[in-house]
Amino acid sequence: MIYIFDGSLEGLFSAVFEWFERKPGEVSLVTVKRYQPDVFTPALQIITQREKADRVWKGLAKKLDSTWMRRLYTAYLSEIDEVYHDIFRFAIYIFSHPAGAEKNYGNAQVLHIAQTSRKVEREKHRMEAFIRFQKTADEIFYCGIDPDYNVLPLLINHFKNRYADQMWLIYDLKRNYGIFYNLESVEEVEMGIDVSMLKKQEKQLLDERESLYAELWRNYFKSTNIVARKNTKLHTQHVPKRYWKYLTEKL
Repeated sequence: MIYIFDGSLEGLFSAVFEWFERKPGEVSLVTVKRYQPDVFTPALQIITQREKADRVWKGLAKKLDSTWMRRLYTAYLSEIDEVYHDIFRFAIYIFSHPAGAEKNYGNAQVLHIAQTSRKVEREKHRMEAFIRFQKTADEIFYCGIDPDYNVLPLLINHFKNRYADQMWLIYDLKRNYGIFYNLESVEEVEMGIDVSMLKKQEKQLLDERESLYAELWRNYFKSTNIVARKNTKLHTQHVPKRYWKYLTEKL
């Protein structure tokens, strides 16, 4: 049987709740976008219900520690379709077994969720390290990013604590939404404009002194660089080339 859900975390846990109500046996979970009708396999459209999803989440929290609860969330943020099914099967597995079942790395879902979570956390840490803000003409510090995974929700606390005295906007150009800090709280925003146009107009939106600051930083970076000790291989291991586009000193 196939369960079809809307792709949200609430929808995923609503599917888990639905499975325990119906006990239909082996089920595959797919998003609406990826579903392809099959006349030989019955399908059920899952209705996302926040109340049911909350009951599943709270139930998992009673059986899992905070580390595993975060792993579930970060694995979900990978946006990998196979991981959605893994989380679905993992939840059923945890509810159906005694405490400690999450330590069984011989279980395919346990292993895959842990591995995927690690990749998302690594992307989060790299974004925290490599994001470079530019000051816009309206006094907002802006950075456009396009991470492999949907890590914006994981960046909120780091940047809110580190840049509490200035307004900033980090915008995910791939997923077309961002997080904006207004000196009091962080909120999710959507610009509602063509992302390709935004990229072209970035320089026009910047503060007139921003280019000077960027040049000063590049000169400082160049002056502190020791050419004789240059190790490109080691450097790219710590700072992969796909992140250079965020670094002022590399532009």
